[in-house]
Amino acid sequence: MLPDQPLSAQDFDDDQLPTAPYTTPASFGIKSWAEEDRPREKMMQKGRAALSDAELLAILLGSGTTKLTAVDVGMLMLQAVDNDLNELARLSIKQLCRHPGVGPAKAIAVVAALELGRRRKEAGAGRRVAITCSRDIYQLVRPALQDLPHEEFWVILLNRANVVMRQEKISSGGVAGTVADPKMIFKQALENLASSLILVHNHPSGNRQPSGADISLTKKLKEAGNFLDLPILDHLIYTDSGYFSFADEGLL
Repeated sequence: MLPDQPLSAQDFDDDQLPTAPYTTPASFGIKSWAEEDRPREKMMQKGRAALSDAELLAILLGSGTTKLTAVDVGMLMLQAVDNDLNELARLSIKQLCRHPGVGPAKAIAVVAALELGRRRKEAGAGRRVAITCSRDIYQLVRPALQDLPHEEFWVILLNRANVVMRQEKISSGGVAGTVADPKMIFKQALENLASSLILVHNHPSGNRQPSGADISLTKKLKEAGNFLDLPILDHLIYTDSGYFSFADEGLL
């Protein structure tokens, strides 16, 4: 069983948890609360929508410290990311362990729950959909690319009706870039008898503008696709806050 004691400062790198002032709520233990206010009992009686984000985190954590309830710890975790669940989902297990009362087992429970939420969105996006505009592409790939700290290159294969047949990850790289092998891209398209394809890669930096390498690669792949009668309909640069579409900008 994993220990549930907070790790010491030397266990972490300097680029870990974003700093935020902690305010320590004055509270008694959860067991002293009215039954309808305890997170688990509250969910049983009032349903999941009645719980705050901190209360949901408290259920995952299970317990707090001698001075803080699990709800207090959940509130501190949210304070550190400005109450942004997307930012919380980006934190690693080690980063979460810097909070008082949070050891590896509790951090893993939080990460696992957030990952299940991400996969739920991904499963919903996996239904066969027709692509009619760049916004459709963005919504389709968002569950797979949201919150990623590194670059990934994907290809979306379409049939003659522009319905998505498959989404395939071609490569995964670092923060600054990833390698997109044209042979692998068109191999996927030919093996699956696709009629056209869409290219997608993310910019973890949040910068939506294409680099010179992005533009050069897109031109190269467009020419290869035309030769193989596999037109590239768009190349989308994904960021969590928006996207850049080569087709929308007249670059295809």
